Amino acid sequence: MELDHTGEPVTGSVTCVTKRIQLSDHTTLFKSLVALHTEVEKAAADAGLDQKLIELVKIRGSQLNGCAYCLDKHSRDARELGEDERRIYLLGAWWETELYTEQERAALALTDAITKLSERQDVPDDVYEQATKVLTEDQYRAVCWAVALINTWNRLGVTSHKPLPR
Repeated sequence: MELDHTGEPVTGSVTCVTKRIQLSDHTTLFKSLVALHTEVEKAAADAGLDQKLIELVKIRGSQLNGCAYCLDKHSRDARELGEDERRIYLLGAWWETELYTEQERAALALTDAITKLSERQDVPDDVYEQATKVLTEDQYRAVCWAVALINTWNRLGVTSHKPLPR
């Protein structure tokens, strides 16, 4: 089947997920990315950010990028940390609920803006101002790095059609 990448969204013509070369096989590059992930997680913890907030950021970025593998992984990780399932289910409309703290809302708005850079070409000033109002500089940096990293993982997972664990 030939996919038309110029018209309607490609997802409308995809009938099954094809097998592709896995980009996460344990190469030196993959190991370097895992090491960076460890450093970002440490920076977030050192900045006083709740790990559940970081998992919400990872889930939201993965929703926007359509990465099934990361959605599955980070939803499970969040639940293991005690995250409420309802809050996970409603991340796709986080701005419409009162279920998230002011800090979480700022981190999620930042996640949306950074993940959608190709559409906006910028992080809007109001998103930046809200984030820096409720996050310290170290927390802001950690959230931005977490968003950048989940976007990287998503791009690798989506490109390689990373299969879900059994």
